[in-house]
Amino acid sequence: MTNHPPVEPRPILLVEDEREFAIELKNELEERGYIVRLVAMAEAANRARVGDAALLILDRLIFGVDCLPNLELLRSEGVKVPVLVISILSSAEEKVRGLKAGADDYLAKPFAMAELGARVEALLRRLDGVRSTNLKVGDFEMDLIERTVYCAGTKIELLPREFDLLEYFLRRPGQIVTREMLLQEVWEYHFSMESNVVDAHVSNLRKKIDKKNAPSRIANIRKVGFMLRVSH
Repeated sequence: MTNHPPVEPRPILLVEDEREFAIELKNELEERGYIVRLVAMAEAANRARVGDAALLILDRLIFGVDCLPNLELLRSEGVKVPVLVISILSSAEEKVRGLKAGADDYLAKPFAMAELGARVEALLRRLDGVRSTNLKVGDFEMDLIERTVYCAGTKIELLPREFDLLEYFLRRPGQIVTREMLLQEVWEYHFSMESNVVDAHVSNLRKKIDKKNAPSRIANIRKVGFMLRVSH
C-alpha cells in the first residue's frame, strides 16, 4: 500500500505591496490558524483559476494600480473563490465599486486586526462547502426550501426580506453583524449606506420573533450593529 503525503489545506492568498503591513497581516491570520501565502496579483489570479486558494485578500491599489479590473476578469471567467478587498479608498461609492467588481467583502484601511479576523472567518464559513437546506439554531428551525420558520415550536410568518435577514443571523449566532455586512449580503447594496432600511427590517423582525417581556433575541451592539442571541 502506497502512503501518500497529506494534502495541505488551500491557503489564503494575500496580495499587498506594503511589505511590513503584509507580514503583519500574515502573522495575525496565521496566529488564528490559517495558512497564508504572500503572492503577486498574477500568481493569485492563476492559483484562483485552478482552485488553489481558500480566499483572496487583495489590496486594491498595488503599486498605484487598481486591481478591480483583474477581479472583474476573474469573475467573468467564472472564478468563485471568495475575495476580500482592503483599501485606503473608503467612501461608500468606492466600496460599492469594489463589490460590483466581484469582491465578497470590502474592508477600509485602517482597520483593527480583530475586524479582519471576523471578516475572514465569516467569508470562509459562508462560502465553504454545500449549504444545508435546514437550519436548527437554538429554538429556531428554518426550512430554506419550504421557506418556513418555527421558533420554540410556533410557526413564524415572515416577509421574504425578513426571512433572508433571519437566515443571515442564524448562520452567525452570537457573532457581531454590522449594518454594512447586512447591506452587502442581504440587500446587495441596492440601498444607500446611509439608509435606515436595515434598522427598520430588524425592528419588524424583532416584533415577530421576540418573547413578550423578554430581552430581544437580536441585541443592539452600540455603534457597530447587531448580534443574534440564541437559546440552548
